[in-house]
Amino acid sequence: MLEGFSNAPRIPELRKRLLFTAGALVVYRLGVWIPTPGIDSVALRQFFEAANNNIVGLVNMFSGGALENFSIFALGIMPYISASIILQLLTVVIPYLEKLSKEGELGRRKITQYTRYFTVVLALIQSCFISIGLEAVEAAGGASVVIQPGWGFRLMAMITLTTGTAFIMWLGEQITERGIGNGISLIIFAGIVASLPSAVASTVQYLRSGELNVFTVLFVVLVMVATIAAIIYMERAQRRIPVQYAKRVVGRRVYSGQSSHLPLKVNTSGVIPPIFASSILLFPGTITGFFDHPVAHWIQQTLTPGSWTYELVYVGLIIFFCYFYTAVSFNPTDVADNMKKFGGYIPGIRPGPRTAEYIDKILTRITLSGALYVAAVCVLPTVLVQQFNVPFYFGGTALLIVVGVALDTIAAMETHMITRSYEGFMKGGRIRGRR
Repeated sequence: MLEGFSNAPRIPELRKRLLFTAGALVVYRLGVWIPTPGIDSVALRQFFEAANNNIVGLVNMFSGGALENFSIFALGIMPYISASIILQLLTVVIPYLEKLSKEGELGRRKITQYTRYFTVVLALIQSCFISIGLEAVEAAGGASVVIQPGWGFRLMAMITLTTGTAFIMWLGEQITERGIGNGISLIIFAGIVASLPSAVASTVQYLRSGELNVFTVLFVVLVMVATIAAIIYMERAQRRIPVQYAKRVVGRRVYSGQSSHLPLKVNTSGVIPPIFASSILLFPGTITGFFDHPVAHWIQQTLTPGSWTYELVYVGLIIFFCYFYTAVSFNPTDVADNMKKFGGYIPGIRPGPRTAEYIDKILTRITLSGALYVAAVCVLPTVLVQQFNVPFYFGGTALLIVVGVALDTIAAMETHMITRSYEGFMKGGRIRGRR
């Protein structure tokens, strides 16, 4: 793999893409430290230190520390993800959107445009609620987080945070188009990885103070290593359906049928389900966290990471989005029609509708296995980490995103290298991406 990275700068196009991706991520990380006007940063930091292990700490982790600083990127990319979820769900319900999704590239561009508009609307709503909630927040010493409360601060916060979210959305699209890998996933990846140094420093500090013992830290590290190994294994796992092609006659020549296979990923949806599920669960918990009301307190306690209600709803949403995203991205009927068009068939299965039913049956079964694996990875390590009172939030969801995005990025880099006749990262075989 080190030789593969050493060969990467030799390809001009790949070098430009890597430099552009790195520069875009640096711009994103710089924006995390630009504060929103009208905020007492010291009082806000004290508030987040007291809320490090609850729902607010989870939102802060996904934003890469932007929420803790209440920077211009405090909302992060979550409004865009929420808008994408809603538009995809409406595509199944509204005939007009369903028609657009089937019109190819032009229809997808129109849906993307609607997603952008809806992202701005969601960002305005979230920033309004957060700015109103911050006016009632006080630090441990009684200092107010907002210097001058009122509609002046609220409007300024709404404009600033919405603009920051729109910029992150544009930056992610530019990374996807001109860089390496999926831009939105890389931005989330950068935000999670950026919290690692502070997490390690906090762990060392707790070890020195005696609040954590060595055996607890070793156990948590072993759990994380085992989780990473399981993620790598399952993300590369696939079910291969044998496909046989009939003999072809071209002129006077007869070409014998070829044998191939149809690979079906165990986890077709990748890291999309936990990201979607987290964004849905984070929205009500984040908004109610800034209000002092019994109903708000009940919602916040119910949707606190680690509680059985949160984990149960989280698992249910992950399983739902695994099936939903697989149904959206993979159509067994189209695959069966293409196989029939090129003379391919599955041994023992009649071409056409029977083949589509067979593929759909297998896909349904392996999707269940993939959904249970994703749910287990996202829930079990998180519960274990919270049971041992680890002073940072870095559970299975973060591990799945980090490892999955890293595998996708390496696979994308290797694809560029193979197209330029360079040796890949792995001598024993090419790394398979999750898509």
